Amino acid sequence: MFIEFTKMHGLGNDFVVINNMNGRIKLNKGQIQFICDRHKGIGADGVILVEPFDEADCFMNYINADGSEAQMCGNGVRCITKFLKDNLPKDKQKDIFKIATRSGVKEIQCFPDGTFSVNMGRPSFSNPDFVGESMEIGGVTLNFVSMGNPFAIALVDDMTKYDFEILGPLIENHKDFPNKINFELVQQINSNEFKVRVWERGCGETLACGTGACALYALSQKLKNADKDITIEFPGGSLYLSLGVDGDIIMRGPAESVFSSMIYVE
Repeated sequence: MFIEFTKMHGLGNDFVVINNMNGRIKLNKGQIQFICDRHKGIGADGVILVEPFDEADCFMNYINADGSEAQMCGNGVRCITKFLKDNLPKDKQKDIFKIATRSGVKEIQCFPDGTFSVNMGRPSFSNPDFVGESMEIGGVTLNFVSMGNPFAIALVDDMTKYDFEILGPLIENHKDFPNKINFELVQQINSNEFKVRVWERGCGETLACGTGACALYALSQKLKNADKDITIEFPGGSLYLSLGVDGDIIMRGPAESVFSSMIYVE
């Protein structure tokens, strides 16, 4: 079958976005892996099917590059908001969208500068994916936070002293995490700036991670080692985090469309 798609990214965290509002497209694990293959397919960190949802503008059906489902994707939800806005008729344009995800409905605001602000909700420090509040693996101490997706976060003085390509898969696939886990290696620059590399379960290293940024923000507020407004610098660019009026985490960053085309999927 031929499938129309739009290639999009948020700070280099890239997705194949497919309009499935009619519900006719069903993709199996092998088809997802083919689409995301950077040599034989389109190439992406994941596929997002835009599907109908009664209490929101759409449902973000996000699937990782390995074919596994993800609860939430902060960069992806910004891209879907841009996708919806770009496809609205001029007389129906709006700046507030609600996107349903596997971790709840998120509200997103669009800004004239091409950035999108997402209310990402509140973190959880108690999750069945976690063994305890912290543990050591591979020579780093991990702190655990969930923003719908579980994260293991290592705060270090110097990121260059660690082999991220070894640590990432080691922690993702560790026996203590039967559902796998996302990993972030973090270096704090000052009270409002962090540098981060992220290894996402089912994807490997990505250039940015929205839920990961929020998980780090939550940890920084718990540890009381950062300001209320912070910048998180990923290899793909920066996200901006702040605290909402109700204690929710607010994430702001860009989303970009790259191209639209069709692909044949067996």
